[in-house]
Amino acid sequence: MAPLLDSLPLLLLVAGIGLAIAEALIPGAHFVVLGVALVLAGLVGLLLGPAASPLLLAVLVLGFGAASLYAYRELDLYGGKGVARTRDSDSLKGETGRVTERVTTQEGQIKLDKGGFNPHYAARTVRGEIPEGTEVMVVDPGGGNVVKVEALETIEDSIDRELAKGLEDDAIDRELADERASDDSPGRETDTEEI
Repeated sequence: MAPLLDSLPLLLLVAGIGLAIAEALIPGAHFVVLGVALVLAGLVGLLLGPAASPLLLAVLVLGFGAASLYAYRELDLYGGKGVARTRDSDSLKGETGRVTERVTTQEGQIKLDKGGFNPHYAARTVRGEIPEGTEVMVVDPGGGNVVKVEALETIEDSIDRELAKGLEDDAIDRELADERASDDSPGRETDTEEI
């Protein structure tokens, strides 16, 4: 039984390396936390030699596992905190993207900027036709893999209308101020005569 306990750190190291290889072959972070914990515990066990008891190795696996899980979540090794997560269709409303194949009321395709694992969606227009390369916004996610879009340049919401109204009001105010300034200029002739 003693030779088995002596080889326990080596067994942990080999198992950890095996899980790391499995992670490389099948990515998705299913084995990364346990693999790192086993490799580190195995290395420490080999360094400690006979002092590495099974209880100490178990504590090391748990400690390194907790640390690697924390690091994995904080470092976000696989990128984009939740970007590749499957979302419901309602969350697509308002997302922007670019037309990759001309979009009509019958056919077309877009690529969403934040579209997840597969950002390509079949798309239809509400009206008319949108050429390739145009920036679009999802106006109706539809509930499937076909979304309804409109070109960003044609979408006008209440904020845009208020901003445009404010710009028009500012232009009118400037014109009135210019007229008043020209009326109050000192070089202006008067219609009254002095007697």
